[in-house]
Amino acid sequence: MLLEKLTEASGVSGNEKDVRDIIIEEIKDYVDEIQVDKIGNVIAYKKGENSFPKLMITAHMDEVGFIITDIDDSGLLKFTTVGGIDERILVSKPVIVGKKQIPGVIGAKPIHLQKKEERLKALKLEQLYIDIGANSREEAEDLISIGDYAIFYSEYIEFGNDLIKAKALDNRVGCSLLIDLIKENTKFGFYAVFTVMEEVGLVGAGPATYTVEPEISIILEGTLCSDSPETDEHLIPTKLKKGPAISLIDRTTLFNINFRKYIVNIAEKNNIPYQFRKTSFGGNDSGKIHQTKEGSITTTISVPCRYIHSPISVMAKEDYENTFKLLKSILSEIKKGDF
Repeated sequence: MLLEKLTEASGVSGNEKDVRDIIIEEIKDYVDEIQVDKIGNVIAYKKGENSFPKLMITAHMDEVGFIITDIDDSGLLKFTTVGGIDERILVSKPVIVGKKQIPGVIGAKPIHLQKKEERLKALKLEQLYIDIGANSREEAEDLISIGDYAIFYSEYIEFGNDLIKAKALDNRVGCSLLIDLIKENTKFGFYAVFTVMEEVGLVGAGPATYTVEPEISIILEGTLCSDSPETDEHLIPTKLKKGPAISLIDRTTLFNINFRKYIVNIAEKNNIPYQFRKTSFGGNDSGKIHQTKEGSITTTISVPCRYIHSPISVMAKEDYENTFKLLKSILSEIKKGDF
């Protein structure tokens, strides 16, 4: 399955090559133009009977992860996070390190040896290390170099009532949707852009948008879902199995009202369930896209995912399917002057 292949690939921000290679192989026979720019964005164009207004659909390729910063005399690896990761979830998590895919585990001083005051606080990053089973610095250096990347080790699994568990659903789910859309026979031509380094400051989106110069843009994402017990309703951004989430506002963008209403109308007309992403936490590539050059009208359509930026995210298959239906409906109906 495409989503399984994408989520199990390594693609920490700044090291997206494995994911990029999968994407190019998947889309090369379905697009009319394809290029990789200097920082690694994939910019493809799929012709259609109509291509006005100029539409760009984006998904970022990168995931949160780690970079090795030092190797101590005993062969343990020091590291720092790449992107936003809650330090409280790191202890004992399995990881894969470097191009040789060396297995390791994030370790710390055992709780039995911690002082009472240490047990009352979450461990800091500087107290953690990655254990790859080496007995010395020299042994570790045969396998690992400072500057190597590491990812969470987490298998793709389908479980429960049509749920999927995997790492990096933020945002391999967006990449998968965009690949599937490229493979469809659509009448409307569009630019499909897979961006780099979103998780460390929306780095790839600006240069890609500068190249394409879109009038309107759709950003595809895997987004926050916190439909958990004891969470106030107004603090729940999205819920599983309630359909694609259409953003109102986030940390980087106030989304275009008319474009949002236009998409809602299409969803309702085609009996596609949808929800609004109600909170303003976080941000995505729209933050750079909507203000590049002359600007671009933007919307973000997301698949709700529980536990993002962790080793395990969870999504519902039906949310993916309904998001895809909505995207196809937009491409079948959009035309210049609609909004």
